[in-house]
Amino acid sequence: MKGNSGKRMALPIMIQGTHSDAGKSVLVAGLCRVFARRGVRTAPFKSQNMALNSYITADGKEIGRAQGVQAEAAGIEATTDMNPILIKPSGSMQSQIVVHGRPLANMRAGEYREQFFEEGLRIVTEAYERLASQFERIVIEGAGSPAEINLNDRELVNMRIARMARAPVLLVGDIDRGGVFASLVGTLQLLEPEDRERIAGFIINKFRGDLRLLEPGLEWLEHYTGKPVLGVVPYVEGLHIESEDSMALAQYSRSPNFDKPIQIAVIRLPSISNFTDLDPLMEEPDCHVRLVETASQLGDPDAIVLPGSKNTLGDLRFLQESGLFAAVERSRAIQEPWIVGICGGFQMMGRSVQDEERVESPEGSRIGFGWFPMDTVWRREKVTVRVEGAAQFAREKYVIHGYEIHHGWTHYEQGQPFSVLTRMGSSEEVRDGMLDEHRKLMGTYVHGVFHNDAFRAAWLNGIRARKGLAPLKDRPNSELLREEAYDRLADVLEQQLDMERIERILTDAASNG
Repeated sequence: MKGNSGKRMALPIMIQGTHSDAGKSVLVAGLCRVFARRGVRTAPFKSQNMALNSYITADGKEIGRAQGVQAEAAGIEATTDMNPILIKPSGSMQSQIVVHGRPLANMRAGEYREQFFEEGLRIVTEAYERLASQFERIVIEGAGSPAEINLNDRELVNMRIARMARAPVLLVGDIDRGGVFASLVGTLQLLEPEDRERIAGFIINKFRGDLRLLEPGLEWLEHYTGKPVLGVVPYVEGLHIESEDSMALAQYSRSPNFDKPIQIAVIRLPSISNFTDLDPLMEEPDCHVRLVETASQLGDPDAIVLPGSKNTLGDLRFLQESGLFAAVERSRAIQEPWIVGICGGFQMMGRSVQDEERVESPEGSRIGFGWFPMDTVWRREKVTVRVEGAAQFAREKYVIHGYEIHHGWTHYEQGQPFSVLTRMGSSEEVRDGMLDEHRKLMGTYVHGVFHNDAFRAAWLNGIRARKGLAPLKDRPNSELLREEAYDRLADVLEQQLDMERIERILTDAASNG
């Protein structure tokens, strides 16, 4: 395949779904690992992503977390060309538009569609062409459904991108939700004839049960549509692959499970962001992690986590109006749990949060919990950077690494920092967060802090010691779990998909232009 410049371009294939959360992101990650293991230099691409979970590239740019994960699965460094437009909902019917990793503007949906479409199309086309000139294969991810007929005249992420890239499309249906045949056939029928022709086959995802009972339906689907079923992918339990879709929060419990000794309550903020910070805690054998949405659900946890937020002021208002603010205060006074704040959650632990320029929220300021002697002020400049350094906990120092994403700048009056960091590209040391072990308070701007195994083990074993339990020595290795998950997923796809037919679909599409 050759591009407009005459250079040989990558062979593309696109994964679209009948709806959100059909498993597109995970399948793209798996295919990236399959192709990479076959020695094909592969990259992911998603033209426009709407997500509150971000990934920071090596050069300090912000893209959708799914594309960062997919790049990891492919064994390459992520770049903004893999996700040139990121839309981050911030409440008040507005979203922050991030272009090539930097905030461009806050826009309403109608404003974005009417005013940004042509510019957006140029941006994603140029990004794709750069990417396709550097790799042998591109696995493209769509968004939602290609059959959103009310949006298709100005969409930037589904069939318009397939046409631009000349990519064959594999349509994915989630059988776990039920109605998979109706959703696949209905999606196909609602497409324009040209786009219907571009669908090269179906993948049925998240199957549980006896495949023999499904086979008559598969035969009917192929006969009725004239399109092949390229595989039935089983529901894979315990797959340690980070998700960016808020629908993935459904995996978290809402009620206590006292079979595990450490109970961790995570406050479910309306604008919760980068909730993948919690994933390593979910994998710990002695931890039960649950989401808390109301004051009555809080109970008596050993630890409370205030996670990241895309709208810190709006989420503070939610806490205060819902009674969760008072419930957390009561729990702290009576039960004395550890309270951990990450990024927006950390900002809430101070005396005040001020956004007088309305960078993120129409609210100008709001009072925080006041546990730390600090105030946070919003600036238009956004910090997006990878970091590494040392955190001190229980009189020991632990090497940590992670990333920062925030508009807020925190002014500290006194107190012990949680860590001392260096930001990628700079040798200057900066203080981060605050720690008060006596009052069991910890706050940090470092996303991914619990992905640091030694620190996480020390913190959890400190909770165990308080409960009179011996330390747990054999804890999961986060990086190893992630790599094993990519390979496990690739193994499943190699077994369940007709990969040789998919290869023929790729080459036939390229030869047909």
